[in-house]
Amino acid sequence: MSRYDPSAFPPFAVTVDLVVLTVRDHSLCALLVRRGEPPFQGYWALPGGFVRPDEGLAEAASRELAEETGLRAHSAPGHEAVGPGAAGAHLEQLATYGHPQRDPRMRVVSVAYLVLAPDLPTPRAGGDASSARWAPVSELLGESPADGVPLAFDHGLILADGVERARSKIEYSSLATAFCPTEFTVGELRRVYEAVWGVALDPRNFHRKVTGTPGFLLPSGGTTTRQGGRPAQLFTAGGATVLNPPMLRPDS
Repeated sequence: MSRYDPSAFPPFAVTVDLVVLTVRDHSLCALLVRRGEPPFQGYWALPGGFVRPDEGLAEAASRELAEETGLRAHSAPGHEAVGPGAAGAHLEQLATYGHPQRDPRMRVVSVAYLVLAPDLPTPRAGGDASSARWAPVSELLGESPADGVPLAFDHGLILADGVERARSKIEYSSLATAFCPTEFTVGELRRVYEAVWGVALDPRNFHRKVTGTPGFLLPSGGTTTRQGGRPAQLFTAGGATVLNPPMLRPDS
């Protein structure tokens, strides 16, 4: 190591960006923060920031989520923990973005994380964010990139990748339950699928599929009338992580 010269390599920074998704008012929504500082001052962006020298990537993602929004997250099984006592939201690494011109300040490589959680409260802004809000994904992305809301940096691309990851993963995994409370009805789970996929599903066919998939749902023993009408059976997420057969999107 005595011959190693760090100055022989160009310096660059590492950031984390968060695609935080939840279902609000039966719509898939993403968390945005309005940038309070240059570059892209005043633009809406995904929450995130620079990784500190003494922290890991998931730790940085958890810190930025808490600092900019007040929300907390736990990591997915098999991923590194994001801090003691963290709970309430699913967190997993999404992808890495490193185009040389993605940030006008310097060469910045961003590691993006996907965060999923049940119906979350209105977030509070913090750090270098002047405000924060939930926005429907359908409005942000539109039918084409030209129709969507312009976001800072390459966050429009990162958001689109995160939404597609969520849409794909609920086909073959039990990840849809991450949008539900601890106990939920089949109807509430169906509305999650409808919101994430942006389609209407047949209630009886959906009920048959999810209750017939081994390990997907477990009856909790209770019922609820919170959706109105007759009491509906409550379930919890089962132990299965992979769905067999998968829940394919209607257009698949």
